[in-house]
Amino acid sequence: MPVPHDLLADLHVSAEQFQALIDKDHDLHKLHKEYNAKDKEVVAAEGNGTNDDKVTQLRKERLLLKDKIERIVHPPKS
Repeated sequence: MPVPHDLLADLHVSAEQFQALIDKDHDLHKLHKEYNAKDKEVVAAEGNGTNDDKVTQLRKERLLLKDKIERIVHPPKS
């Protein structure tokens, strides 16, 4: 059975830490909403027999959103 992806575990942040970041950054908040919507799409596609190419595409789109979020949460060191 498909399960939602655990973004906070991947980012190594607690829910409280992430919420504090979201409260300060509108772009992060928007990306998080987009990520959650895409994750639901992936889970639905995995569960309803969508063809593998489509599932792979959805996963890639979710990964791109996660990468954008990660760059905000953990900006590269200069």
